[in-house]
Amino acid sequence: MTKGSILLVDDDRLVLESMADWLREKGYALDTANSFAAARAAIARKRYDLALLDIRLGDGDGYELLAEVRKRNADTTVIFITGYAAIDTAVEAIRAGAFDVLTKPLIDEELEMAIERALAQRGIAEENKSLKAQLDLRFGLENVIGHDHRMLKIYDMIDAVADTRATVLITGESGTGKSMIARAVHRRSSRRDKPFVEVACGALPENLLESELFGHVAGSFTGSTGDKQGKFLLADGGTVFLDEIGTASPALQVKLLRVLQEFEFEAVGGNKTHRVDARVILATNEDLSKLVREGRFRQDLYYRVNVINVELPPLRERISDIPLLARHFLDEVCREAGRLSRGFSESATVALQRYDWPGNVRELENVVERAVLLGKSDIVELEDLPRGVIAAGPASFEPVAGRTLKEALTGPERRIILEVLESNGWNRFATAETLGINRTTLYKKMKRLGLDESRRPIKAE
Repeated sequence: MTKGSILLVDDDRLVLESMADWLREKGYALDTANSFAAARAAIARKRYDLALLDIRLGDGDGYELLAEVRKRNADTTVIFITGYAAIDTAVEAIRAGAFDVLTKPLIDEELEMAIERALAQRGIAEENKSLKAQLDLRFGLENVIGHDHRMLKIYDMIDAVADTRATVLITGESGTGKSMIARAVHRRSSRRDKPFVEVACGALPENLLESELFGHVAGSFTGSTGDKQGKFLLADGGTVFLDEIGTASPALQVKLLRVLQEFEFEAVGGNKTHRVDARVILATNEDLSKLVREGRFRQDLYYRVNVINVELPPLRERISDIPLLARHFLDEVCREAGRLSRGFSESATVALQRYDWPGNVRELENVVERAVLLGKSDIVELEDLPRGVIAAGPASFEPVAGRTLKEALTGPERRIILEVLESNGWNRFATAETLGINRTTLYKKMKRLGLDESRRPIKAE
């Protein structure tokens, strides 16, 4: 079994042959090259774990070979060999990306130790990269919580398109988590190690947004004293996320269309054309098709951005997900604030599920944080919630017309449990988990509310 693959490059034939024999005896898979041209051909033909490069070659330079190695296979470790020992040489080599610099004549033990260290570090780097990739694939959706059937379809869509270059348009009301979905697409793609650059288009004045996206050259407008690199160049190789794209001006829409079609642009005030390899994800809470009909959004750009449309449902349509999200935010707040909480009372949970949530997930997060920080017990009670949440819905939570709180809650409670049962195919274990209660409590509630197996749809049998 070989210890690793090595390319040895030296234009001194005797040194090359003696080192090659010794390295092969040590169990390394070795290729040799006695010139710059031969080394370059070997690098183009094969991937190596390690390259031992003489800095000075008759027909070229070791630094040029290092650049070639980095271009072909960035994971290959490079050790320079030189007959001219100098501190400046070593510093320059390390800055250029070499792992180590060895001086001729080489001592066997020194060479072997340097090779072992280089390969060991490479192994650790590969292991870390593999673990990070596994974590990214597993946890790319860690902040996107939900078991609702519409969310499950969205998860499947993310997996299907994440590793493509297709433009993704994320639509939905404000606060539904469009930024989280964009990040999940990025983290589950092969671009995960490259930049994710987010731009809130609606937060910038029109005259600054183009400069923010594409950069500008000095003197292109008042106050531009130097060149600026835009977000598209910063996202090269990665992903650029354009939020609130519906606010883009007509002029900017033209430039965006060109970037999406040809992946090239010029900076503001410049004439140099830049090409980028950036995945583009866009988001809006507006109806772009309506904006097209009104003449406020280019039709050709709409068709170009609407390749893959991920439509996020509002929170009020994901009632069964509310307890899961609330518990997630509760755990986060408790961890950050050093608080302890056992969860939500039954009446608080029902109130959260009956509220309309105009601010969607973002509003729920704020409500939970407020309840934890202002609450006086380790259970979030109904009175810990904002007045609007308590009073939500057609029926009040307070006793009315002689009814007790329990009686007032019976109707909403039955509707919520029935909806969650149906969304989980009448799986009572999954339903109890979704509602945040134990199975015994669920069984008792089902019996009290008349929700027995006879209510289960025939198709689910």
